[in-house]
Formats: sequence, structure tokens, C-alpha cells
Amino acid sequence: MTLLSSLLALFPSLIIGLAGSVLVWLCVADSWLIGLSRLGLLLFVLYGLPVLIYRLHAWRYPIVEGVSYLQGQHYSPWWGSHQIQAIYITFPLLEAGLRLIPGAFSAWLRLWGAQIGHHVYWTPGLEIADRGLLTLGDRVVMGHRVGLYGHVIKPKRQDLLLYVKRIAIGDDTFVGAGSRLGPGVVLAPGTSLNAGSDVYPNQAISQSSDI
Repeated sequence: MTLLSSLLALFPSLIIGLAGSVLVWLCVADSWLIGLSRLGLLLFVLYGLPVLIYRLHAWRYPIVEGVSYLQGQHYSPWWGSHQIQAIYITFPLLEAGLRLIPGAFSAWLRLWGAQIGHHVYWTPGLEIADRGLLTLGDRVVMGHRVGLYGHVIKPKRQDLLLYVKRIAIGDDTFVGAGSRLGPGVVLAPGTSLNAGSDVYPNQAISQSSDI
């Protein structure tokens, strides 16, 4: 693991520490105007700062789709990007509220580099491992507890093999509750996945497929 990898592994703790400090500072505000400004700072720490760091990281270390290895002397851009997103995976409530506001969560994902169409419905229980590795069309419906995973890791030859690829979901697609989609999955427009479907890496599903 490189020095940068080790530093970014501390990023979630940094965000938690900053947010906690600002929250305490907010609680001791002696006027509503000061409190409002500190609330804005808290929201920036929780939502603005991670996105800003992620975009700067993606500019300097873009994620390359395909196969790579994690245990080596070379820095893994995916590893860094994953650590920056880890706080939302650990505390899903931070994003769940955004899904209650029409259009807010789609706009949020676009900030991370995802390509999201119009009128996409997100349920609060969704899990996304790689926010920047999504391409969704219009009028997509995501069922409860759907998991979208743009990467997979497995041991190989005393190392950890990493495979990364964007997930693509076409227009008018329905993803049933509890379904899990791996990296490189392609769902054709009009596809309807049954609840609890597992779609494996690089699997392409046509509209007529029955999963």
C-alpha cells in the first residue's frame, strides 16, 4: 500500500471528526444567524467536501476500467475513490434523505460523475458502492435494497485482483427489490428484473430475459 493509499484510508475518520467538531460549534452558537452559517459549514463538510476531494482525485488519478491488483507498489485510483465514498456506505442515512426529494439524489450522483437520466426513482434502501461508475437512462425504477457494485475483488496469486467497470441501465428499466448488479452489467431498455436477481459481472440482459 502506498503512502497516498494510507492517507486516504483516514479520510472517513477526518470527515467524521470535522463534522463532529462543527456540530459542537453549532450547538454553542449564540445567535440564529451564526447558527445558520455553521449549519451551512456542517452541510459542506458532510456533502460538499467529499465531492470536491473526489473530483480532484478523479482529475489527478482517473479510474481505469479493467483488471488491476491492490497489493503492490502502484497506487490504485479505485482504492482512493472508494475511501472518499466510504462514509456514505457506512452511514447510508446521509444519502437516504436525498432520495425523498424528487431529483435530488440523481443530481447528487451526477456530482460524482455518474450519468443519470430523467425521472429515475430511487428507494431509500439502495446501496451504491461506486457512484461515478453508473450510467442510467430515463424512467428507471430501483426497488428496495438494490445493490449496485461497479467493482469486484477476489484473492489471486497471493494478491487481490480488482475488476472495475461501469454499470449501464437503459431507459424504462425496472430493477426488482433485493437485486444485485455487478461491474460491467448492461440492462437493455425495457428490462424488468425480478426481485432478488443477481446479475453477474459483464452480464448483458435483454428485455426478454427472465432472471
